[in-house]
Amino acid sequence: MEELDHIDITILRLLQEDAKKTAKEIAAILNLTSSPIYERIRRLEKQGYIKKYVAILDKKLIDRSITTICQVSMRYHNEAFIEDFEQQVQKLQEVQECYHMAGQVDFILKIHTKSLEEYHDFIKTKLSKIENIGVLNSTFVLKEIKHTSEFFI
Repeated sequence: MEELDHIDITILRLLQEDAKKTAKEIAAILNLTSSPIYERIRRLEKQGYIKKYVAILDKKLIDRSITTICQVSMRYHNEAFIEDFEQQVQKLQEVQECYHMAGQVDFILKIHTKSLEEYHDFIKTKLSKIENIGVLNSTFVLKEIKHTSEFFI
């Protein structure tokens, strides 16, 4: 894989800030023509640096203002139980992020719901139904201090 030069890095930074920026707009910022910028963007996509383009929604406007960090510890740690948990979590629309951890807890989930009641129902009717969960520990976000999808390159 080709190493990134300063133009590639600038393109990636600009697209992280605003994925709707066109090759023409990026070219103007870099004082280049749009054709080579377009080709660089295509190459960065093809090489996997750019995985996809998304719209980041305002969670308050879509009525998902309750953010919960849920720590999950499993009773048993064999491969089949872990794979089953991972497959079941993939199906839960309320879960935005899930990480398999090393340390005291096995998984950390980031969950968005409309209300505490909805979160309670989610735990009771969905998450706790997954086999082999030993401990669920929920913490609720009071204030979001920093939230970004950008990587510093």
